[in-house]
Amino acid sequence: QVDVLERLDFVLRNISELRKEVEELRSSLQHLAAEIIAEVRSHLEETQKVTRRRRFPFPRERSDSTGSSSIYFTASSGTANTDDGESEGGYTTANAESDYDRESERESEEGEDEVSCETVRTARRDSLDLVNEDEAPLILDSSLEEGLGQLLQQADRLHNGDEQEKREGFQLLLNNKLAYADQKDFLWRLARAHSDMCEITEDADEKRSYASDGKEEIEIALQKWDQSAECHQWYAILCGQLSEHESIQKRIQTGYVFKEHIDKAIELKPEDPQSYYLLGRWCYQVSHLGWLEKKTASALFEAPPTATVQDALQNFLRVEELSPGFSKAGRVYIAKCYRDLGNNSAAVLWMNLASELPANTKEQFSKIMKNIKKSRVCLIQA
Repeated sequence: QVDVLERLDFVLRNISELRKEVEELRSSLQHLAAEIIAEVRSHLEETQKVTRRRRFPFPRERSDSTGSSSIYFTASSGTANTDDGESEGGYTTANAESDYDRESERESEEGEDEVSCETVRTARRDSLDLVNEDEAPLILDSSLEEGLGQLLQQADRLHNGDEQEKREGFQLLLNNKLAYADQKDFLWRLARAHSDMCEITEDADEKRSYASDGKEEIEIALQKWDQSAECHQWYAILCGQLSEHESIQKRIQTGYVFKEHIDKAIELKPEDPQSYYLLGRWCYQVSHLGWLEKKTASALFEAPPTATVQDALQNFLRVEELSPGFSKAGRVYIAKCYRDLGNNSAAVLWMNLASELPANTKEQFSKIMKNIKKSRVCLIQA
């Protein structure tokens, strides 16, 4: 054992040194990138100055030709507008531009800047209008909205059912993905269904595939709806499920991501018991990290994750405060926390309370009953 520990220390020292070298390389690359950005910015600023100083040596002549090479186009067709005034999209047309009095050669630089700024502002307003038009399909009509509401209710019911119902819910959401892929409440439920399938299946490759696909779905949702507690919550869950098939280093790294998104979910929706349950699980697992995991975390990260059994207990008790009987597994963890803290009477009480709650699936029931029996044996021995 001493020889093994010495070798592990040697490996960890090498990892620590490698980490320092990577940090130095990263710092060098960031410095190089900053220099490149500074050079490009300087070049662009110089180009803009030259453009502003540019003068027209000859007065501009009015042109009624529809073949003008003006940079102003209508928003709707993308071709030069032949009518005076403003186009339907709000852009100024070439002919309207040519209706002003002939420009003097002594036109001030400030005047040109004002025209340029006004043009940019007009283009920005019109571009925002175009973006809003592109996003118009996100607003459902009454019939589609009613259909979405019924679909989500059915998905929630199947999610809370047994394994077969979870499979039906997953297939139901997949069948409707084309119609509702731009809806937030649909996307996070689709990610949740992937998580359900990951839990149900026995094959390791399938578990990994479901977790990976679900993570991709929820990443798309997070890009659009960063203020959704459910999106952050299920992103954390799927990251955790995917990390079960990764190395120790990847699992520790995912732990940081998991904690970050659960904290965000609690910030956005502080009364959701599910988030506190997940945070309690994270705290409990961190408090029970093994020697190798702690050493690896210390070598790879400047601030290794820290949490205590007391932290885990507070989160699990918060779950019971918000929703008594929310989770059978949650009560089992409360019993485990009390056992670890040496309060055996409270542990037995919560273990009995856990046995009174039903489990959602046979698989969950089997796992929870094993935890209950194991904990009771430990309490009797204590």
